Order: sequence, then structure tokens, then C-alpha cells
Amino acid sequence: MAYKFEIFKDSAGSYRWRFKAANGEIVAQSEGYTSKSSAEHGMSVLKQYAAGATIEDLAKAAAGYSRW
Repeated sequence: MAYKFEIFKDSAGSYRWRFKAANGEIVAQSEGYTSKSSAEHGMSVLKQYAAGATIEDLAKAAAGYSRW
């Protein structure tokens, strides 16, 4: 099984997306959206920008470092 995104409706009727690892575990999940198209847009934004995102280590920031 490869990494994948899933779009679903939660128990409150909101649309959400989740990102699953190859082993089936949920890595990330969105907030609730009122429309499916909004959930799809949020998912596409993550897909587009995640690879270039920076990492900020807040544990090191607390010790006086801002990035690693």
C-alpha cells in the first residue's frame, strides 16, 4: 500500500481529508470543511507545498536555538 489521501464526511456532516502512511496509519487530518470542494482545495495546497516546507524545532527553540 502506498501513501494516500482520503476525503470523507465526518459524523457532524463536515468534509475532511486525511493522509495515510503506507502501513495505513493516519499521518495528518484536516479540519472540517462545509463543502467537498473546500476539503479538496485544502488537500491540494498541502500536496503542493509540503515538500518545500521548512522544519522549525520548537524544542530546540526553547533551549535557545531557532532552527536545526
